[in-house]
Amino acid sequence: MSNGEQSKTEQASGNRHFNSRLRHSNQAYLRSRLSDSEHPPISRRIAFVLLEHFSMMAFTGAVDTIVTANLLSRAPLYRFQAYSLEGASVLSDLGINISVDGELKALDASDLDMLIVCGGYRSNLTPQRPVLERLRALAWHTLTIGGLWNGSYLLAQAGLLDGYACTVHPDSRAGLEESCPRVKLLPQPFVIDRDRISSAGANSAMAMMLAMIRHQHGDDVVRGIEEILACDRIADDIPDRPMPILDGSAALPDALRAILKLMESNIEEPLGIDDLAHYAQISRRQIDRLFHRHMKTTPSRYYLELRITRARRLLLQTNAPITSVAIACGFTGAPHFSRSYRDFFGVSPSKARSTQRL
Repeated sequence: MSNGEQSKTEQASGNRHFNSRLRHSNQAYLRSRLSDSEHPPISRRIAFVLLEHFSMMAFTGAVDTIVTANLLSRAPLYRFQAYSLEGASVLSDLGINISVDGELKALDASDLDMLIVCGGYRSNLTPQRPVLERLRALAWHTLTIGGLWNGSYLLAQAGLLDGYACTVHPDSRAGLEESCPRVKLLPQPFVIDRDRISSAGANSAMAMMLAMIRHQHGDDVVRGIEEILACDRIADDIPDRPMPILDGSAALPDALRAILKLMESNIEEPLGIDDLAHYAQISRRQIDRLFHRHMKTTPSRYYLELRITRARRLLLQTNAPITSVAIACGFTGAPHFSRSYRDFFGVSPSKARSTQRL
């Protein structure tokens, strides 16, 4: 890439924002760009009630989404605690005991936003009356109430799903349909109906929580979570298919994917747009149209964002000198790299290295 082209692309005055999908990869590192005068986001409190033999995968899938959401925010978006029906720990379906923060009967609902009952394939679905009464008492508060796996079964028995749609693990469907006819049972992986949420299994627990986070905090936060947690998602059950360079890139036109791969493979010595057009066997004008339509930015700008993202990873994941990071990512030197890094992330590379390693 010529010096003139770099100058036009990279030396704009003022702070820059990521225009392309790469902003999702960098969300956790953009917190310093936010003004201290801005109001912090609302931090919602979630209580997970773990039944004996609860599904560990469903529970950790739900928790993983909210922990990752917190990583992407300058202040925690969620706080969570785990509760048992009785005792200081609960045995999971994997035979692992999980320590809890307290028992259901002692749960303080004064600032609770969400209550989720997590069941499992072998969980007991005939709870004692005090458990059902406690769930009913908690429901008097303004809460979102939900179930993972067959946790909805207990909620339905407590009368908390009457008039609501929900889902449950297929093995528990017959019993729920027979015992709770006022519940609208749907054969879907997860269901959100007003202030009631439910998922039928381990995989859908994460999808349900992502849907809730999207409703509460928007699509960008969810895209950032997916960028971190779904990088190895297997498409079309082909286990040896390479992981995509960019989330959703498999759906992009072949020519654009070829250009993205060329950019990814030429970070240290960036190719000019004419070179990319030559190797991809399309015109420069076609490249511009492809990037504007699918990447919502220009080719040069995307290339810069790709390089600064690579630089951020090297900076925070290795002990390489800053000058070496700059050169490895196609910058002319440490001063040039430092200006660009500060423009995007709001801090110098040296300060980022000392304060932002996750």
